[in-house]
Parts: sequence; C-alpha cells; structure tokens
Amino acid sequence: MTETPMVSVIMNCFDGETYLSEALDSVLAQTFEDWEIVFWDNQSTDRSAEIFKSYGDPRFRYWYAPDHTLLYEARNYAIEQARGEFIAFLDTDDRWLPQKLEEQLPLFSDPSVGFTCTNFWVASLLRNKTWLALTKSVPTGWVLHELLRRNSVALLTLMVRRSALESLDYHCDPRYHIIGDFDLVLRLAENWKMDYLTEPVAVNREHWSNETRKDPGRLAREMTVWLKEAKEREPMASSPNLRYVEWNLTYSRAMHMIHSGERSAARRLFGELPWGRNKLRLLAALLFPRLVGRRAKPPGGSPRTG
Repeated sequence: MTETPMVSVIMNCFDGETYLSEALDSVLAQTFEDWEIVFWDNQSTDRSAEIFKSYGDPRFRYWYAPDHTLLYEARNYAIEQARGEFIAFLDTDDRWLPQKLEEQLPLFSDPSVGFTCTNFWVASLLRNKTWLALTKSVPTGWVLHELLRRNSVALLTLMVRRSALESLDYHCDPRYHIIGDFDLVLRLAENWKMDYLTEPVAVNREHWSNETRKDPGRLAREMTVWLKEAKEREPMASSPNLRYVEWNLTYSRAMHMIHSGERSAARRLFGELPWGRNKLRLLAALLFPRLVGRRAKPPGGSPRTG
C-alpha cells in the first residue's frame, strides 16, 4: 500500500454488521486497486469491528470514535484521516460493482471537475424488487441550479477531488445526520463542475433501518434549517430553483404529519404546493392514509441511507 493512495473510501459505521461484509467485499473486488478504506466506527456495539479487522488487508484502516456523534460529524473525522487524491463514500449497507472506481476516475480528466457521480441500482428489501435509480438525463458541468431542482447525486456514487473538498470553508456540516451529502454537493457545485457516468456501478439497499425510516421527521427538521440558511447564501439565494427545495420540504413535512395523525395540519400544507406530482401524491395520502408507506421523500429525490 502506498502512503498516498489514489482513492480514499470513507466508510462510517454504527452497528452495521448485517451487510458489512458485502460492502467490504465489493471494494476488494474493484478492478482499480490503488485505494484505502478509512473505517470510522461510531462506537458500534455489534460485530462490526471484528468483521472489519478480520480481513487483514493493509489498505483497511480502522478508527474507533472517542465519542458517538451525528453521522456527518463522524464523516468529517473519517475524512481527516484520508490520504487519497480522491474521496469516495460507501456506507455499510450499500455495495459497488467491480468496475466502479476504474470507470469513474476518468471523469476527472478535466481539472475543473471537482466531483462526479454515477447511476446506480436500488435493491429494495421492502418491495422485493430492484430498479434503476436515475431514468432521466443528468446534467453535467456547472450544475448548481439543476441540482436545486432535482438532486441526482447519491452518496454511494459520489467521488470528490481532494483539492475541491479542501477549497470549502468546511467539509461536511456536523449538525446534520441525514442531509449532509445534499449540503456538501450543493456547496461543491457553487465553484466546481460535475461529471456523470450513465452506467450503474453501485447498489443502494433499501430497508427499514435506513436513517430516514428510523426518524421520519428528522429529514424535515434538518431541511428547515438548511433552507433558512440557503435563502441567505449566494448564489443559492438568487436561484429560481430554490423554490423546488422548499416545495419538497413542504411535501415531506405534510407526509410526516399524515403518518403522525396530524391530517388537518397536512391539509393546510397541501394548499401551499403547486399542482404537480408531489401535490397529487399528497392528495392520495390525505384520501387514503392507510395505503401510504412510511417513506419520506428526500430533498431533490435522492436516497438517504445510514
């Protein structure tokens, strides 16, 4: 292992033993081999540490957190230990296909590209089916305004140039547990280009332990903080597409209210939405609340996993 591997794979873990071996094996299977795993154990109480240490690969680097923290504070601690020229992220319940790193790295041939992403598969244990996550075209280049309208970047496919990450005032916002990647990508997009690989080279696992399902209201709480600050931050504040984030937040808040039995409050928020897919979904939830699943809609539509 070199002292400066090309790619640092950030893996944050809290009691992630269930799917951890699959995630680790998917990194070991990469056709591109110049990588390291930075594994930040957020005080797990299960067999996560034992599983990780059993591999004995010198590219596997382990840290045990001195304190249990919110997820994106923990991601910052892991990033501080990374030595690679590029930073990638893989959570313990997701996995990569073998060609992921090899095919994504060439997207950085343009030095103004600061971050890249790819298409991916969603494997749902809830619905017992698998589907392609991104079926519409994904913009490339200077994409801040497009990402405010539709977030197409999932953490498990995000790769960031180290110099782009270091150009930010801070890496991840430690106040966030769910939307930290959403915030990170938009701050990167203010000054860096994005490129995209249309081939799906990762698999996101959808299950009941995903972070948005453990605390459905947290997404709306974090997005409320984010939106308030975005309205005072240029160039986001001047973007006409910031309203789409606000509409998604209104939809998420209303859906959470329905799940919590606050239907009258949800009906008031219904009136704030323009006609479109979210309003129709909310109308269906108001009319047939028992048929609505407990899935919260992330800002921009990207998945959120723990």
